Amino acid sequence: MEPRKKQAHVVSAFRRTVIIALVVAGATLTLAQTAERPPVKIGFMVPLSGANAQNGRDILNGFLLLLEETGYQAGGRKIELIVEDDEGIPAVGLTKARKLIERDGVHMMGGALLTSTGYALAPYIESQGIPMVYPVVSADDLTQRRRAKWIIRTGYTGSQPNHPFGEYAYNTLKLRTVATIALDYGFGWESVGGFRRTFEEQGGRITQSLWAPLSIHDFAPYLAQISRDVDAVYALFLGRTALQFVRQYEEYGLKGRVQLIGMGTTTDEHVLPAMGDEAIGVITALHYSGALENPANRKFAAAYRARYKRVPSYYSESMYTGGKWVLAAIDAVKGNVEDRNALLEGLRNARPTDLPRGPVVLDEYGNPIENIYVRRVERVNGVLQNTVIATLPNVSQFWKYNPAEYLKQPLYAR
Repeated sequence: MEPRKKQAHVVSAFRRTVIIALVVAGATLTLAQTAERPPVKIGFMVPLSGANAQNGRDILNGFLLLLEETGYQAGGRKIELIVEDDEGIPAVGLTKARKLIERDGVHMMGGALLTSTGYALAPYIESQGIPMVYPVVSADDLTQRRRAKWIIRTGYTGSQPNHPFGEYAYNTLKLRTVATIALDYGFGWESVGGFRRTFEEQGGRITQSLWAPLSIHDFAPYLAQISRDVDAVYALFLGRTALQFVRQYEEYGLKGRVQLIGMGTTTDEHVLPAMGDEAIGVITALHYSGALENPANRKFAAAYRARYKRVPSYYSESMYTGGKWVLAAIDAVKGNVEDRNALLEGLRNARPTDLPRGPVVLDEYGNPIENIYVRRVERVNGVLQNTVIATLPNVSQFWKYNPAEYLKQPLYAR
């Protein structure tokens, strides 16, 4: 080789060696930095004891399944989940939130079940300026008149499924008179309010509105009051109260005589496996059913059954889907969750796909626009399920109303 060419070859080889060394060093440094980064701490609260323990367990299980599928990491950092039992009591929830934020130093929050807990937490979350995802809490005003900056809702508002359901009850089910009975708190008021508004606008009539305390153990005094002359009874219950109400509805001779309809939680899969023939024929509305026939739900339902030996409930799906917003936001900020404002924007701008419930986008108020499914309880292959009998697409929290005009009206109340 000529001296000049040989010298050029040596220089070229030296440069390649230096470049490779720098790349390796850079990769080693990046790995070291990643390894040194502390985990992303997520504070999580749901009822794990009390009357709504199964609901809370389902919410937690949905999130755990997603975290297991993703190796407990996002944005190049490990995820540490710190779980607290809020007992379904707003005051306890507030105490647990303070503990998670002020003592444990979590970067973001998630969970909660009851509307009352959601409303109680909101002022504290706002004062702390920490992002929180509500996968289930359906308190209407949190994304309406009292819009919370730091709370992202990935579930629904209580009135949201009920607006289209009220119209469906009148126009498709051909109901004209309905009596309502619901749990006596925000979720019940807002759900019944949404149903009542659209049902009456179509020409229907609500003849009775009964309210049962959350601690109720016997529905006899209420069932005795229900008129046998109405076309249907609309019911809103969950957990133990749903099981008891549907059973006693049959015992008091109402099943087969007065159609039972209601909010989807009344026959949701968190209680449906414990029900019997008394539940067959109940028609409800919600944004999820374990029997949904789409590829994402078939995959999710199979994985959930394999992991927990149960059919997924809407509560299970709620945080599995909500968790996708969480992971997408952490990825969007490349793990820099210490920048809370950027993390909040990541949550607001996330566009997760392949969701078990179907397509979802957040509106400008931070609430989902999504399908609502009308479901009828049927026994299929020996097992009760919520068979989807109608899909009402792209339902907004404002239904068909102009948001500005809608927000001038008072919140649905007792």
